Amino acid sequence: MRILVTGCNGQLGNEMQLQAKENPQHEYYFTDVVIPEGSSAQKLDITNESEVESFVNDNAIDCIVNCAAFTAVDKAESDEEFCNLLNNIAPGYLAKAVGKRGGSIVQVSTDYVFDGTNYKPVTEELPTCPNSVYGRTKLAGEEGVKANCQQHLIIRTAWLYSTFGNNFVKTMIRLGKEKTELGVIFDQVGTPTYAKDLATAIFTAINKGIVPGIYHFSNEGVTSWYDFTKAIHRIAGITTCHVKPLHTAEYPTPAARPHYSVLDKTKIKNTYGIEIPHWEDSLQECISKL
Repeated sequence: MRILVTGCNGQLGNEMQLQAKENPQHEYYFTDVVIPEGSSAQKLDITNESEVESFVNDNAIDCIVNCAAFTAVDKAESDEEFCNLLNNIAPGYLAKAVGKRGGSIVQVSTDYVFDGTNYKPVTEELPTCPNSVYGRTKLAGEEGVKANCQQHLIIRTAWLYSTFGNNFVKTMIRLGKEKTELGVIFDQVGTPTYAKDLATAIFTAINKGIVPGIYHFSNEGVTSWYDFTKAIHRIAGITTCHVKPLHTAEYPTPAARPHYSVLDKTKIKNTYGIEIPHWEDSLQECISKL
């Protein structure tokens, strides 16, 4: 297959590049809007419909994995137009271009399509109810992908981290070394997702053959941001920083965060026969690489 991976400079995009080396049977096109010096990736503006269509047709793309997104959740509240362009309009362009060729698309979505007021692991059938600009635009992007490409796999994830870019794990390690005390939210519950594990799951779906639909993926287990931080510091050997629990109300943000984001992974596990590591095992692996 000829596979296009957009947003290749991000956390998931970088992990997709590493996983591609484990899957040499395919031909890859890695793109982003800005290409670092020395990178073999190509420039592609996915918000330009004609540019997208030309790239997909000229390179006879069979499958697109869209890792590009506007993920600055708080900034999205004051920049809805650009957030909508990247999270909603652009995925529609990608889906339409590859759909015309009879190809497939993997669209990465988010737990923010729910309001987080549930109290048990969230299935794909639960009605969506986003309460932030980020969540609304990502949900609209899901709809656009479904409408424009029959062979679509929409994979919702949460609390993504990796060895690449800026993320919660790296930030907590840095702050843990810099500060003697740190306050972290304890009343928001979910499951961290190691981007490497998500990339592996995406390749499994592509290689086994995409079964169209919406799927949930995160690592196994449940934790809070507070407990996640305690685990990060323990594994990283940080002992000089006292981590104290905070209520969400003590740390106000422009965008509302889901209080409960535990995703039920039964569907993706049964459909593709995958085993998902526990979040702490994957965290250990990631920190060992850092």
